[in-house]
Amino acid sequence: MRRTRPRLDRALYVGFQRCFLTFCTSNRRIIFRTRDLVDIVLDQILQCATLLDMAVIAYCFMPDHAHLLVEGCSEQADIIFFVHQAKQQSAFEFSQKYRQRLWQPSFYDRLLREEDATLSVARYIFENPMRAGLVKSPHEYPFLGSARFTVEQILDAACWQP
Repeated sequence: MRRTRPRLDRALYVGFQRCFLTFCTSNRRIIFRTRDLVDIVLDQILQCATLLDMAVIAYCFMPDHAHLLVEGCSEQADIIFFVHQAKQQSAFEFSQKYRQRLWQPSFYDRLLREEDATLSVARYIFENPMRAGLVKSPHEYPFLGSARFTVEQILDAACWQP
């Protein structure tokens, strides 16, 4: 029997909410090493976001996991439904090309409080490759970005502490 991660009340994930998400690769395999691999997955996530009234404020693909900061753009936007669709669609596209499982079951989430500054959380995500020792600056890391802000706008923000 597969256990699911504990979640807050489902209603908290609906509407104009912001959420910091982490999806881990199956067996924590190193997958995200090249632009073509990242693009296959990112394209599907962005398509799902558009269809489901979600904005991808920031993303960072680490070798064995992905971080996303998303925000609902309507009263009907549903973060949990978005996660399921984004993971399903990206996994399908990935498996069609590479014949491998992409994601481990479930995901990690942190709903942001009103006092959590969006750009600060985005900066925290962008600095993940530095904390992991992969680069000296987020500018050097090729697999991060935002559908809403420039890298400079995000890096100028004060950094959030989880």
